Amino acid sequence: MIQTCPWPQHAAAYARMVRADHARRTLRIHAQHLAQTATDPTLPNPVATTIDQADTLARFLEELTGQFTPHPGSLPRTPPPSAPPRDMGEEALDEEWLLLANATAHPQELKAMRWLQPDDFALPLHGALFQCLTTLAHRGDPVDAVTVLWEAQHRGLLAHDVAPTDLMALVSTPVGSLEYWGEKILDRALLARAHTVTVRIQAFTDDPANTPYQLITGSRRALADLTAIRARWQHTAPNTPPPSPRASRAPVASRAGPLPRATAAAARTTR
Repeated sequence: MIQTCPWPQHAAAYARMVRADHARRTLRIHAQHLAQTATDPTLPNPVATTIDQADTLARFLEELTGQFTPHPGSLPRTPPPSAPPRDMGEEALDEEWLLLANATAHPQELKAMRWLQPDDFALPLHGALFQCLTTLAHRGDPVDAVTVLWEAQHRGLLAHDVAPTDLMALVSTPVGSLEYWGEKILDRALLARAHTVTVRIQAFTDDPANTPYQLITGSRRALADLTAIRARWQHTAPNTPPPSPRASRAPVASRAGPLPRATAAAARTTR
C-alpha cells in the first residue's frame, strides 16, 4: 500500500478507507445471502434457515461495531425502498382463507393467538377481516358469518366491489386447525419481512454517502423489525397437526377484485 499510495505518509488514512469499503461489500454479501435464503422455495426448513442467516448477519454487525468510531447523525439518510411484493399465490391465499373460516368457527381460540397480527397476511383484506374477528372475540360478542359481515361493513370493507355473499362464503367453511393455518401465515410473514430487511440493507450499502457506522446503525434498525416478528414466531405452538383433507363445496359466483380469488378456492374439491 505504501508503494502505491500517492502520499505514503497518508497510508493509515487510506487503510481506513479500504477497511470501510470492505465492510460495505461484506455487509452487502450477508444481506444478499439472507435474501436468497428467504426466497428459496426449495429449502426443507426455510424459516429456521433464514433465522440462522439473520443471526450470522447480526454477528457480523456486532464485529463491525468495535471497528468504527460512532459519530453524530448515525442513521442513514438513504430513502427507505418499497417493500418487495408479498406472495399472492393460490397456496398463500388459501391458507389465509382457511384461517378466517376456522377463526369464525372457533372464535374462542383467537384469544390465545396474540402472536398473529393483521399485517402478517399477504392480502390486506384478509388481515382486515382477521382484525374484525379478533375484535368481536375480545369484546365477547357472538361470532359467525353474519356478525363478521356486520363488523366488516362498519370498517368499510364492503366498499370496493366485495359482495357480502363472497365474504360470507370466505368465512363459512372451516377445515383443519386454526393454529396450523396461523403458523403457516406467520412463517410466510417472517420470510417476507426478512426479504424486506435485506432490501433496506442493500439500499444502505448502495449509497456511498453512508459511513460505516451509519451502515451498522441502519442495518441493526432493519434487523429489529425481523427480530420482532421472530419473537412472535417463537411463541407459536410446535408440531401442530396438519389439516384433514378438504371437503367439497358448492361453487361461488366470481366477481372482480381480490376476494373472489380466495373464495374460488372454496369451490375446489379435495386435492
